[in-house]
Amino acid sequence: MTYVIHGATGAQGAPVVAALAAAGKPVTAVTRNPDAVVDGARVVAAGYSSTEELTKAYRGADGVFVHLPVVSEEDRQTYARNIVAAVREAGPARVVFSTSGYPTDHDTGGAAAMLVSGLADLGVSYAVIEPTLYLENLLMPYVIDAVRERGVLPYAIHADFAVSWASHLDIADAVVALLDRPDITGVVSVGQYPAITGPDLAEAFGAHFGKNVVFEQITPEQMRSSIAPLIGEGPAADVAGAYAAMSTLPDRSIAPENSAQKLLGVTPRTTGQWLTDIGL
Repeated sequence: MTYVIHGATGAQGAPVVAALAAAGKPVTAVTRNPDAVVDGARVVAAGYSSTEELTKAYRGADGVFVHLPVVSEEDRQTYARNIVAAVREAGPARVVFSTSGYPTDHDTGGAAAMLVSGLADLGVSYAVIEPTLYLENLLMPYVIDAVRERGVLPYAIHADFAVSWASHLDIADAVVALLDRPDITGVVSVGQYPAITGPDLAEAFGAHFGKNVVFEQITPEQMRSSIAPLIGEGPAADVAGAYAAMSTLPDRSIAPENSAQKLLGVTPRTTGQWLTDIGL
């Protein structure tokens, strides 16, 4: 028996592998590279595009952690269907899915909603981790370079738009807890509470770097042009569209009643704690 972790060499999966390995849990690291070496884990090469490969990876697992990559929505929906089919065939004991901030409202018809609905229909033990925005987004070159070089933190939100930011380390803490908590199902929100604003972020960065840092609102289009060279034009356009839609909301705060703080006793890091923990 083992815990199967997707994206084990990536930003989301690697902290989960590290946390499970540190706890002495048997870990199977799922990667696309059969030659990858992952400390504390057995490596299995499998891709979201192959139901057969996923089924082999999931069979006999105590738990599976899955998240959908930043690719086209068409591909994401294909991957969601393949994951559900593999879970149906392999029958892992538990599945934990991180939405990576994508909506799970059935009205959206998106891949994240498809995957949640599919898991629910299977009757498998599952939980859904729902972060809002990742602190790691602030490590994009256009953000962190501006902080270091100009004392400015640029981001595509209004200055007074409050967000329950979370880090990949916080998600890993929640995943590890949920894999061993089959009594908890449904959505678990992960993020800082109370939510904080752009100037709050800038203040935390300033305190960490020992300099004055101010927040600068940019447009979703400016964000798109900044990240397209890194993630591709299509995914960048999707991200920009999501931020444009988000700008119509009053905030991106988690609800305390279904938070990791209440349900799991897991408190996400402050921005300053996160900056220290990643050694920036």
